[in-house]
Amino acid sequence: MDRPRPRRALRPTLAVRLARVVVPAAFVAVTGTAVAAATWPGQQAQIAYPAPVSSASTSTSPSLTTQRSPDVSRDLPRPSLSPTPKASPTAKTKTKAKAAKAKVTPDPVPTPALDVAGSKYATVGLNIRTDPEMDSKVITVVPTGTKLSVTATVYKGFRFVSYMGKGRWVRNQYLSHKKPKPAKKSAGGISSAACKSGNRVESGLTRDAIRVHRALCARYPQISSFGGTRSGGGFHGSGQAVDAMISNSSVGWDAANWVRANAKRLGVSEVIYAQKIWTVQRSSEGWRGMSDRGSATANHYDHVHVSVYGNRGTG
Repeated sequence: MDRPRPRRALRPTLAVRLARVVVPAAFVAVTGTAVAAATWPGQQAQIAYPAPVSSASTSTSPSLTTQRSPDVSRDLPRPSLSPTPKASPTAKTKTKAKAAKAKVTPDPVPTPALDVAGSKYATVGLNIRTDPEMDSKVITVVPTGTKLSVTATVYKGFRFVSYMGKGRWVRNQYLSHKKPKPAKKSAGGISSAACKSGNRVESGLTRDAIRVHRALCARYPQISSFGGTRSGGGFHGSGQAVDAMISNSSVGWDAANWVRANAKRLGVSEVIYAQKIWTVQRSSEGWRGMSDRGSATANHYDHVHVSVYGNRGTG
C-alpha cells in the first residue's frame, strides 16, 4: 500500500515575508511610546521597542504635536554692516581752523614825533636800538651814567629817545632821573658790588661764578645781559659758568682777555669767545681754535663764556 508522501512545508511567500517587517513597524508607529509585542505563527513573541523621541522631531499624533515658537529674530531689525559716516565739521569748526592757520600780523611799530620832554640817565650799559624790539638792530651801547634826551612815548617797555639827532629806542627800566654812582671797586680793580642790572642770574651760582659776574658787570657796563645756571649738565648745570652777552667784538675780546689775565684771582678754569678757547691746563698754548658748531651762539660769537672751579678765587 502506497504511503502518502509527506507534504513539504510551504515556504512563506514574498508577501508574507514583507508583512513580517512592515506590520510591526506600522504597529510601533501607532502605539507611540508604548512597547508593542507581536506573535507570528510558528515563532515566539517578538518585542518591538520604539526609537527615542527627539526634541526636534514631531509626531503625527495630534496629542503629541509640538508647536514651534515663532522666530523672533526674524522680526527684529538687523544691524547695518556699512560704516557709520563721520560727521562733517560745522561752519564754526571750519572758521576756527582757518583762524588757527592764519598768520598773526604783528602790531605796526609806531613812528612818534621826536618831541623831547626831558632827560634821564642810563643805569647800566644801555643798548641804543632802531626799533622797540629785543631782536632789533643795536646802533651802539652807551656806558652807565650816560645822559639821554627822552620823549614821553613808551611802547612795549621801550622809551623813544633822541640820540645823535635821531629817534631811537632804549629799555625804559634802565633809565633814571638821577645819575647813578660809580660802582665800588676792591683792591686790584675787581669789584664785588652787586650789579645795577640785577643779580637774579646769581641764583644757583658758585662763589667763583658770582665773583666773575660782578667783576664783569662793574668793569664793562656795555654788558647788560648775563646767563647763569641751566639744565643739561656741564658747567652751567652745576652753577660753575657765566655767559656775558656782548655783540661788540672789541668789547668782547677785551673782556675775554681781562678774565684770562685774572683767572687765578677769579677762580677761572676756562674762557671761550669767538670760536676760541683758553684753559688753565693748556695756558701756555694761548687761544686755541674750536670746531664749527653751526651758529653764532654755539660758536660763542655773541657772548663770552667763563667756567670756574667753584670756590678757588683769591680776589
